[in-house]
Amino acid sequence: MYGRFIDKFPIGSFIRSLNMKSGQTHVQRYMRPLLERIRKGEIDPSCIITHTLRLDDTPHRYDISKNRYEDCAKVMLKR
Repeated sequence: MYGRFIDKFPIGSFIRSLNMKSGQTHVQRYMRPLLERIRKGEIDPSCIITHTLRLDDTPHRYDISKNRYEDCAKVMLKR
């Protein structure tokens, strides 16, 4: 039982005595300050953006993200 994986996550370790908590990021709270820091050059998001695709390529984006093709981490869509 302890060696089981759920969605590639070793859940067996948590069954014993560990706790796991999660939550959503406060996107509305952090979006403007983060975008401003990107504009000022204080943050460079290019280290996590692995693909830049046109909006018309959205179906391909979902395919490579879901199946982790082409070493996909984050996709940026442009018009």
